[in-house]
Amino acid sequence: MKTIRTGDIPDPRHIANGWEIPTESYSDQPYIVRTDDGAWLCCVTTGAGHEGQPGQHVVSMRSTDRGLTWEAPVDVEPIDGPEASYAVMLKVPSGRVYIFYNHNTDRVPEVKCHDETKPYKRVDSLGHFVYKYTDDHGHTWSAERYDIPIRLFACDRANVYGGELCFFWNVGKPIVHDGAAFVSLHKVGKMGKGFFLQSEGVLLKSDNILTESDPAQLRWETLPDGEVGLRTPPGGGPVSEEQSYCVLSDGSFHVVYRSIDGYPVEAYSRDGGHTWTEPRYRRYGNGRLMKHPRAANFAWRCTNGKYLYWCHNHGGVFIGKNPNAANMAYEDRNPVWLCGGEEIETPAGREIRWSQPEVVLYDDDTFIRMSYPDLVEEDGKLYLTETQKDVARVHEIEPSLLSGLWNQFSAAEVAQTGLVLERAGGETECPMPVLPTFLARDSKRADYGTKDLRAGFTVDTWLELADLSAGQCILDSRDASGQGLALQTAAGGTVEIVLNDGRTENRWDCDPGLLQPGQRHHLVAIVDGGPKLILFVVDGVLCDGDEHRQFGWGRFSPNLRHANGGGTLRLGPAVRSLRIHNRALRVSEAIAAWRAR
Repeated sequence: MKTIRTGDIPDPRHIANGWEIPTESYSDQPYIVRTDDGAWLCCVTTGAGHEGQPGQHVVSMRSTDRGLTWEAPVDVEPIDGPEASYAVMLKVPSGRVYIFYNHNTDRVPEVKCHDETKPYKRVDSLGHFVYKYTDDHGHTWSAERYDIPIRLFACDRANVYGGELCFFWNVGKPIVHDGAAFVSLHKVGKMGKGFFLQSEGVLLKSDNILTESDPAQLRWETLPDGEVGLRTPPGGGPVSEEQSYCVLSDGSFHVVYRSIDGYPVEAYSRDGGHTWTEPRYRRYGNGRLMKHPRAANFAWRCTNGKYLYWCHNHGGVFIGKNPNAANMAYEDRNPVWLCGGEEIETPAGREIRWSQPEVVLYDDDTFIRMSYPDLVEEDGKLYLTETQKDVARVHEIEPSLLSGLWNQFSAAEVAQTGLVLERAGGETECPMPVLPTFLARDSKRADYGTKDLRAGFTVDTWLELADLSAGQCILDSRDASGQGLALQTAAGGTVEIVLNDGRTENRWDCDPGLLQPGQRHHLVAIVDGGPKLILFVVDGVLCDGDEHRQFGWGRFSPNLRHANGGGTLRLGPAVRSLRIHNRALRVSEAIAAWRAR
């Protein structure tokens, strides 16, 4: 087993600062329920190899200190048994905990592809969907395993086995409503390019699991009605999977799921999952489409009645129209972003209005992919679990990040913490404050190498440009050698920030089409030295690339030491006001400053 370790990186968003959940090597879906004896019970799919290799099985473990330490894992299924994978748990009123997972009971050795290409040896997403239970808070699991009968849909009958062998898996946690429990399942109609080439979502409803003590007597119904599950909107792609459900205050069901279209998909049910509104691509509260790749995107309802949504904030047509979307859409799950949600009334019923996102987790290695999270609440604190498929961890979410998200639609104030410069328009120059250093020499290291300070800064300006021609100075602190900071107009009618430390230069610009000549705009450039990101927020809108580029946020070099130049800041005639903070503002703070006018 791996040892538990805690990072010492000065940024709580870095995943190495989380508390490790021990696994054999591969680790997936670290999901938690709070047992009636006060422990956290975590289930995880693990194994000595990589995802999908023989020996993959489900284990559970307990923590009585909120994930700081864990008791010895308990096998739900043995390592030498058939592949057992992708577990979720449900606690019922008696305190019993059920665990649901894929099980290759028949030991199917390989599966055909729909296009008759080479068969897949990976057999962890087929066979039987089963459950066990524990009546002692996860210390032991039942010896007996029970199958859930699953109604065939059109996609099952159309698969290469005509429905005699079905493909499916699940990552969505169960929900409870009106005396019944609902377990998610993702049906797969075609195996091929991208592994799952066609998929759709269903719910398995048990109307007596909350009260029936005999697990063999549980009743199961497959929803929605008909023979087609939750798919993409009309005209969308073939992939609709990893559905995540929550129940609104009026009893409506909300679901969000991934596609290969470049956008997340959502729908609502007003009749307990029997029928759903026509699926649509998710939008922010301001009406903009959200972007998201082929990655888990989960929504949770919190005890305060608000919502949180895990996503990755990039994609769009650059994924959806890519001929290799089925494969390339799996990439770039780093950083992780959170949105806050609140219920609103609509003519169709209650829905969730979503804030713009904030970075909540990241890793320095940009190829690392964090996913399959869970949200845990205890004593007013909120925790996320996640895995990058090798190490699973628990992270406490900063309360200020949460309050910013949940107040984003109303907050109207200028952040004062870290404000080091404030100027009205009309000046041509002013003293330039010293900006934070990103990197320093670490004298405590034997080799005197790099110490990453994870610092940042923010430039917040109201400006009015007479025209959008490139090369206009908005502000510039660079010295004769080019070292320092500049904000200037760039090709395409954008504004770019330039960062130069005399050794390396970095630049990124806002999205095109947001700035208009002769109009006053609020532009915030956030330089975040934790994940090494540059973000632009223009008139209260976080740039996401729109249809101009896949990413609205850009990365700057991890070797950039600072952006300090001369002691004088030159200001262009377009500046109407200027603020500089010696820290990276959150997106919510930038939006609040815009609203404050």
